[in-house]
Amino acid sequence: MTPAITLRMGARDWAILLFLSVLWGGSFFFIDVAVESVAPLTLVLVRVTIAAAILLALLKATGRPLPLARATIGPFIVLALVNNAIPFTLFAWGQQHIASGLASILNATTPLWAVLVAHFFTADEKATPLKVLGVGVGFAGVAVMIGGDLLLDITGANLLAQLACLGATLCYALAGVHARRFRAMGVPPMTVSAGQLAACALVMLPLVLAFEPPWSAAAPSSRAMLSILALAIFSTALAYILYFRLIDTAGATNAILVTFLIPATAILLGATLLGESLAPRHFAGLALIVLGLAAIDGRVFARRRAPTPA
Repeated sequence: MTPAITLRMGARDWAILLFLSVLWGGSFFFIDVAVESVAPLTLVLVRVTIAAAILLALLKATGRPLPLARATIGPFIVLALVNNAIPFTLFAWGQQHIASGLASILNATTPLWAVLVAHFFTADEKATPLKVLGVGVGFAGVAVMIGGDLLLDITGANLLAQLACLGATLCYALAGVHARRFRAMGVPPMTVSAGQLAACALVMLPLVLAFEPPWSAAAPSSRAMLSILALAIFSTALAYILYFRLIDTAGATNAILVTFLIPATAILLGATLLGESLAPRHFAGLALIVLGLAAIDGRVFARRRAPTPA
């Protein structure tokens, strides 16, 4: 019997959420570096192949179940498409035309889709007025942090790139709900992660051979190769283990909240590691994000309510 989903996250769930925001916040930087000399489809193939190999080796070494059950093949392919192949490719292509900061703010729209998708396709994650309000406030915080200038240039390839990133976020929301079925099937999070990445590699290989044959591509720079390795190991293999574990314990909508924190952690990491200064809007945005997360979590507001008379 699987444990019940806790829609109000505990301290461990919040810790995983924060760590995920660092892992995935760094992915936008790694993608920006990699696409300078690696084509989008090829980038996705190499990324998921390395990550899948790492996870499959870990499963084998620790004696955990491999993603070989016949009943999981179809669900793994669907998850690979909506959680890896399509959104990874859309973001990789989009970041050839727009800044990584704008890509991260568009990525933060995922919870907007997630609330709607979870409301219509799940029985235990229905939208509430407080949750919808929290999503709106959190997205406003991300917009304040990034600033309005990046959102005004919507011409030509820039517009298509932004639409591609928005399409990717819808895929992520659908994937978060689809991944719940593996919990009911008794498939552990690491097995889910390895299965979807291996399936994605199989899907991407013929596409790369058809549209981006490696024998006609220039050799990638060492900088790009290191970025792809970091993207595969940290922002993919490790991140997905934590992400599916969070879905198992806190639900799809709560797990998607990591997208709110990705731009915030990117700015904070830039300030601490690169000496970049924080503007007042960054602190204002952080305050809105915290408020939005608190509204979606609901626990602070529940404490303020008067107890119901017996």
